[in-house]
Amino acid sequence: MRRVGFTLIELLVVIAIIAVLAALLFPVFSRARAKARQSACISNLRQIGMSIEMYGMDHGDRYPLAVDPTDKYTPQIWWEHPEWQQWIPYLPLLHEVLQPYQKSREIWRCPSDTGMEVQDFTGEAFPARPSLYEQYGTSYLFRTEIAFRQMIIGGMQFPAETNMLFDGTGKWHGSKRFFAPDYPPDPDYRYNCLFADLHVKNITLEQMWRAWNTPL
Repeated sequence: MRRVGFTLIELLVVIAIIAVLAALLFPVFSRARAKARQSACISNLRQIGMSIEMYGMDHGDRYPLAVDPTDKYTPQIWWEHPEWQQWIPYLPLLHEVLQPYQKSREIWRCPSDTGMEVQDFTGEAFPARPSLYEQYGTSYLFRTEIAFRQMIIGGMQFPAETNMLFDGTGKWHGSKRFFAPDYPPDPDYRYNCLFADLHVKNITLEQMWRAWNTPL
């Protein structure tokens, strides 16, 4: 019996169709994965917010007197506040202080954490590879002014607008442009942010600057 197979032209047509379908579907799957990582990150921040509340119950309703890795290892960013800067060598890291109130250290790992080289809001060199979590034990940074001012939980003027804990850099959930500079931050950067009233939201760079400028 004579066997009938595909011709070269038919094979090329099938391959071309598969390539087109892959090109159409890959961005969809990529966005779905990014959304799942973002949701996991938001869940982490909610759990950390709850642990901050539990810490406050045990410590006179005060926020932890602690710092994040950028404070600890680049204390020069606080040059405008020497009265606070001098405390930094003696203060623990926030994720270490809150560990007794958490089931797992993994809540400090953002699934999208691919590290950083420069701090978004100061421009200070801060190499953290392969990830901020693996280098320093946390993917998140703290609005440390809250600790320095020894704020009381519930004592802020605008808690729903005050950033408290957030992604180490907005590039993890924002712009992926290959040639985007590390500093200043890309306008498309986005941050998962835990606010002082404990709600968590994915916000733009502009919204993050507005949160930074919210008075305590």
